[in-house]
Amino acid sequence: MRKIQLLMLFVLSAIIFQGCKKDVVTSASTTSDQILAATINGTSWIPDDVTATITYNAAAKTKTFAVQGTADSKRVKWTITLSDATVTSANAFPLATYKVDNTSRVQMGYYQINDDNVYEQVGTVEPGSGSIIVTAIDPTKNLITGTYSFYSRKVNYNTDGSVASVTTQQIAGGSFTNLPYTFAVN
Repeated sequence: MRKIQLLMLFVLSAIIFQGCKKDVVTSASTTSDQILAATINGTSWIPDDVTATITYNAAAKTKTFAVQGTADSKRVKWTITLSDATVTSANAFPLATYKVDNTSRVQMGYYQINDDNVYEQVGTVEPGSGSIIVTAIDPTKNLITGTYSFYSRKVNYNTDGSVASVTTQQIAGGSFTNLPYTFAVN
């Protein structure tokens, strides 16, 4: 009788342990569904509408990676344009750090809905105040991974033209994880 009780205890323990194991897997898969995320002005932000494209322009020999995410009346978008791109691995994108500089190669922006229900850019992202790091890409599955961060700055003026205030919008800790993208050739 004692052996049966021990066997039942062992089986019950195994069932409970297996149930706990499944809970861990479920919570891990929930976290991985965040293909684009950031912290905007200290608040966690996960867009519910995300688009990403890599476009190869054969005539201009450029390749552009563009991303846009929208949620909660906020929008984040950026583009990276590479010159002298080749058709070889056209739907891939080089792993590198891309910084906002004095060229139009990297453009980043933060937008909010205005009173007319239109997304309006809030400030500008100046040279040195933003970057995108592409850390992995799978051109077979069209998935791309990396990080981003930037801040935009808006100068508010008085009626006499003097500076009234300066507001900044901080987009920090941004990530894109296995972000699906479409590929197009122009």
